[in-house]
Amino acid sequence: MVAMDQRESLRTMFEQAGAGRPSLDELVEFKLAVAEQAGRLASGFLIDREMGFDEVRDQGLLPDSCGLILAVDALQQEIGGPVEETDLDAEALATDLTGVAAVKLLVIWRRDERRGERVELARRFIDAARERGVLSVLEPVVRPTSAESAGWDLNEAIREAARELSPLGPDLYKAQVPSAGEGDPDELEDQCRALDEAVTGPWVVLSQGVRPERFLDAVTAACRAGASGFLAGRALWSDIVGRPLDELRTISAPRLERLVEVVDTHARAWWDATSNGVSTPASSSKRA
Repeated sequence: MVAMDQRESLRTMFEQAGAGRPSLDELVEFKLAVAEQAGRLASGFLIDREMGFDEVRDQGLLPDSCGLILAVDALQQEIGGPVEETDLDAEALATDLTGVAAVKLLVIWRRDERRGERVELARRFIDAARERGVLSVLEPVVRPTSAESAGWDLNEAIREAARELSPLGPDLYKAQVPSAGEGDPDELEDQCRALDEAVTGPWVVLSQGVRPERFLDAVTAACRAGASGFLAGRALWSDIVGRPLDELRTISAPRLERLVEVVDTHARAWWDATSNGVSTPASSSKRA
C-alpha cells in the first residue's frame, strides 16, 4: 500500500529539494500523479482530506483492486518540523466515506504523562471506524521523552507500543521498521520476529526513518517474520519531489513492483493474522 497523506512534511520535502515552498495546487498535482502510477500496482492508497482526496475518489483514479484509505488525523506540526501530537480530525470523520475502504490515525507514542490519553485516542478512533463501517489502520510512531534521549532503545519502544495499542483491535497495525532497517539481514529479521510476537493482529511496516535503499531489505525481513506487507510513501517517491513527474513512472513504479514481488512471495495474508473475525475472499491477493 502507498502512503500519500503527508501535509506539512511534503511541503518541507519540496523546499529541501530546492523547489521552493509549493502551492496547494502543486501538492495536489504531485499526489494525483502518485495515485495514477501507484494505483495499478498497489492494494491500497492512503491520502489526506485536504490535498487530493476528492479528486482521487471522484475522478476514479484508483482501480477496484486498490482500496482508498483516508487519513483522519489532525496533526500538530510546526513549519519544517516533525509531527508532535495528533488528534482525530472531526471534519474527516464527518466526510462522506462512500468509496473509502479504511481510515488511518497516526499516534505519537511516548512514555510521558499523556500516554493514557493516546491510548484512549486510539480506542476512540477504532470505535469511530467501526461505527462508520470502514476498516481502521492504526499507526503509532514512537518518540523518546527528553529524559530518554540517552540510551533510547528504539526496538523496545516499538514493541512496547505494539503490546499496548494493538490489543485495542485495529484492523491493521502500521509499525516502524525495527532498527530503522539497518544492520545484518538475519539480525533485522530476528528483531522483526520479536515485533511480530508483540503485535496482536495483522501488521505492516512504514518507511519513515528507513533509508530508501534499505527499504526493500526491510520489507523482506518484516514479511518473513510475519508482516502482511507495507504502507509506505517516502521510500517510493521522496527523491522524485521537485523533479519531473514522469519519473514517478520510470523510477517509483519499478520500485513498487519489486516491493510487491517481495510481499507476494513472503508476506502473511492479513486475514490469516486477524484476530477480530474480519475475512477476505480466498481469491483475493494476500498482500496488504
